[in-house]
Amino acid sequence: MDPKTDNLDHLQSLQRLILSAAGEGIYGIDTDGNITFGNACATDILGWHTEDIIGRSAHDVHHHSHADGSPYPREDCPIYAAIKDGKIQREENEVFWHTNGQPVPIEYTSTPIWQDGRINGAVIVFRDITERKKLEAERENAYAEVRKLKEQLELERDYLRDELGVTMHFGDIVGESDALKRALSQIEAVAATPATVLILGESGVGKEMIARAIHSNSDRADGPLVKVNCASVPKDLFESEFFGHVRGAFTGAHADRVGRMQLADGGTLFLDEVGEIPPDLQGKLLRALQERQFERVGDDKTINADVRIVAATNRDLEVEVEEGRFREDLYYRLSVFPLTVPPLRERVEDILPLASHFVEEICGDLGRPALRIGRQASEVLRQHKWPGNIRELRNVIERAIILSKGERLELTLPSSKPTAIGSEPTDQANDDFLTDTEMREREKANLLNVLRLTKWRVSGDGGAAELLGLKPSTLAYRMRTFGIEKRPD
Repeated sequence: MDPKTDNLDHLQSLQRLILSAAGEGIYGIDTDGNITFGNACATDILGWHTEDIIGRSAHDVHHHSHADGSPYPREDCPIYAAIKDGKIQREENEVFWHTNGQPVPIEYTSTPIWQDGRINGAVIVFRDITERKKLEAERENAYAEVRKLKEQLELERDYLRDELGVTMHFGDIVGESDALKRALSQIEAVAATPATVLILGESGVGKEMIARAIHSNSDRADGPLVKVNCASVPKDLFESEFFGHVRGAFTGAHADRVGRMQLADGGTLFLDEVGEIPPDLQGKLLRALQERQFERVGDDKTINADVRIVAATNRDLEVEVEEGRFREDLYYRLSVFPLTVPPLRERVEDILPLASHFVEEICGDLGRPALRIGRQASEVLRQHKWPGNIRELRNVIERAIILSKGERLELTLPSSKPTAIGSEPTDQANDDFLTDTEMREREKANLLNVLRLTKWRVSGDGGAAELLGLKPSTLAYRMRTFGIEKRPD
């Protein structure tokens, strides 16, 4: 046998072994784009046996369509570009089609074969990047989840920051009256159930405290308690506030936002002043509450939310229903367990314990010893009707503490004169009284007059604090409270 022939056979055999051992798929094509050879790895990746596709168009065999199934014109194929322009073509995000009809994510290099100064075909080296794509998708999903959690944490942070900015007026529920005990027994009974609760009561009775007590004693205590003041939500932003929105959903929606209902998932959503929701928006809330799912504004993706509803109102919703201002079906959905919080005038026994609680709390905040409530002041507190309920009581106590100079609480009520230990309460009604806002305006004006008189000297001999009979630190606190800044000398 001719030695040259033996050498050629040996080289061809060696080349086949090398091609078969290669860890990447390899195809050879001629100048017409027809397959001239393929290795074992190409078969493993795409399922095509080389002997079945020799002489066939590579593009027609495995590169005829995009990943979405749309046609892939041969003239746009980079593999053929290597034959035309003689340049190496690289692609990192295409697919070759398997014999089972499924696309296989591929990255490949098409390298022209030069012979005697002319292009004589090309070699396509490719690898299956399915696992890499899977990892990339998992990583992107993980990033998306992290972004979602980050957004939710930011919203929770902002929500909690807002909550901390609102003083917790009522502390723990304080009192021993029979009326309060009846309300507390109802709270204990309903808290352990998933029932929707409608808290009824006048403004200032502490409905939010009741909602917190229900949440804290429920099996959702470890979840969030999210509050929505329905009276403060602008009509145009109602859906966004409750359900969230996606970026670009409306003018000003510069980023995705999670709504309060999604934020309360796994916990309790407290709808304060629920009677203030506009009638045309009540249906959307009802649907979300009934189905426990909703869509963010501008999004068609349905979000599920496991939320317990506690609502509160100082309105008579039955009257609102009769007069067409509140949907009857929403009313029945919310009032599964109505709970009425008694007004303070029906809890006379609780007035002094609450007053003492507020004195201790507010004096602690101001950094001063707790003041004593004298006998006469106690009687005035008990005799007052408290139309503003607990909120009014707290405001009166705070104002009295600020104005008190000694160790005893100097109390001023709309229907009474200043009262301190050793002074007598008056039974004479006085129609000439000031509202809380007017009192604060007068107090601020008085401070400004003294500061101008002393040329803004707060402490020292002849300073504003001395003239007012206050400690400089107390005067500084009141200035901060009223937003009065010391002017430069």
